[in-house]
Amino acid sequence: MTLTLWHNPRCRKSREAKQLLDDKGVEFEVREYLNEVPTVEELRVVLAKLGFDTARDWMRTKEADYRALSLKDETDETKLLEAMVSHPKLIERPVLISDDKAALGRPPEKVLGIL
Repeated sequence: MTLTLWHNPRCRKSREAKQLLDDKGVEFEVREYLNEVPTVEELRVVLAKLGFDTARDWMRTKEADYRALSLKDETDETKLLEAMVSHPKLIERPVLISDDKAALGRPPEKVLGIL
């Protein structure tokens, strides 16, 4: 099983999830998604693996970019995903992704659920 952690090293929850995985001896790749921004298609795949109904379920709705882009009333999923690509800070993190599922690390221990 291949595991990838979408990680923001400046985020405490993301650092905690990474440390949990390291402490358990789990082998995983780290993708600093703010520097290696996912595509809309990658977001669609991970969204399905997370089991969320809409991209908004995975967005950081308290971010200034969310308000600045007037996303509160946006209903077009593609436009929400495009906003996440253009402004990756909108992606809630951390996310551990396996071949067939993903887990949002809120709280960080949730990433252990897909092992």
